[in-house]
Amino acid sequence: MSDKTVKRRVKDNNLQKNESSETVKETPSLKKGLPLRILSRVVVIFSLLTIVYFFKSEVVKTFAKQSEILPGKGEIVECSQEYMKEVNKYEGCFPRKCKRFVTDKVVSLREAEALLIIAKKGLKFGGSSGGASILDLHSGALSKGQYFINIYKIDTMKNLFTEDEFNTFRVVKEKIKYTIAHHFGVLPDKIYLTHPTFFSEITPKKAVSVHDEYWHPHVDKETYKSFHYTSLLYLSDYSIDFEGGRFVFIDEKWNKTIEPRKGRLSMFTSGGENLHYVEKVTSGIRYAMTISFTCDTQFAIGDPNIDKYN
Repeated sequence: MSDKTVKRRVKDNNLQKNESSETVKETPSLKKGLPLRILSRVVVIFSLLTIVYFFKSEVVKTFAKQSEILPGKGEIVECSQEYMKEVNKYEGCFPRKCKRFVTDKVVSLREAEALLIIAKKGLKFGGSSGGASILDLHSGALSKGQYFINIYKIDTMKNLFTEDEFNTFRVVKEKIKYTIAHHFGVLPDKIYLTHPTFFSEITPKKAVSVHDEYWHPHVDKETYKSFHYTSLLYLSDYSIDFEGGRFVFIDEKWNKTIEPRKGRLSMFTSGGENLHYVEKVTSGIRYAMTISFTCDTQFAIGDPNIDKYN
């Protein structure tokens, strides 16, 4: 074997050793790179979650907290064209501004508790199969299973409510009517109580029928033709008596929530400018009362009274 051949083989062996050593060196670097890639992915995911969290916090804003006592808090919204066109037909009933307004100073705690007693007294004879039950003192409708019964036609409920209890309702209704007239700039004798006006009881029970699905976004004027002004009187406390169940206005930039507080009154124009829904109740029992008003005399109803039993 010549010297040149020996040198060439030695050179080739050295190259193979170098390549082998470089491969061995690269392996640990790959192993070291794996945790770095995982770490970088974790950082990216965490950053995205942080962005989503802060984005959501901007989407929903609390308009009225349960923990605060509000003398009055309002927000003006642009009236929907359909709403303006309709209410313009009724003299003295066109709002100065479309808006929503919340106050804890119109209905007293004593009055709210008296209304809660009325609600519980009637609702104990009924109860929806799902999570939402209503009691309407005007029509007598009471949720019972998947249907409704008439409290004024049931022998066991004969004279269930007293004239004093009906008077309590009338006093509160008048307070609300004059408050709406004042804050919306309408004449009090041009807005009339309308159907349905009712007590509601909401529990975490799973919905059985469409009547139990209270959480869908809706416009009151589209749901109830007679509505022009909606008021909600809360008879129990968010985060104390129940969880979930906040009232949510759906707006373009962000939603605004109202946390129910016993005696809290929420009022708003019933048109498309006030699209809203109620969150699902997750625990406890939520009590409230819907008291609605119309500008149209053909939809006006009288106050409930003891004569309903005759």
